[in-house]
Amino acid sequence: MNNNLFMKLAEKIVADYVIRHLDKSDPAASFSVFIVWMCKTLGNNKALLSTTLHDGMYYELTYNGEKKEFYLDAYKKFENQVIHYEDVSQ
Repeated sequence: MNNNLFMKLAEKIVADYVIRHLDKSDPAASFSVFIVWMCKTLGNNKALLSTTLHDGMYYELTYNGEKKEFYLDAYKKFENQVIHYEDVSQ
């Protein structure tokens, strides 16, 4: 699978997942999906994606070229800490 096709399918898969998991009692949300990081190794593709929604979610999508299967992992970001090297190197 070439990178352009993978990018297009990755964004669609994540958008479809997000739409299915939005709270049905909320008004329809307008959002975009974007790729944060992507690589291709030995016929497999992997991307980390996020959306413009303020829900703290990010997504990892892997395409197994041998089996022609996609795997989607959805994560919730709980915290972002700065840890200085000096604090842990002692």
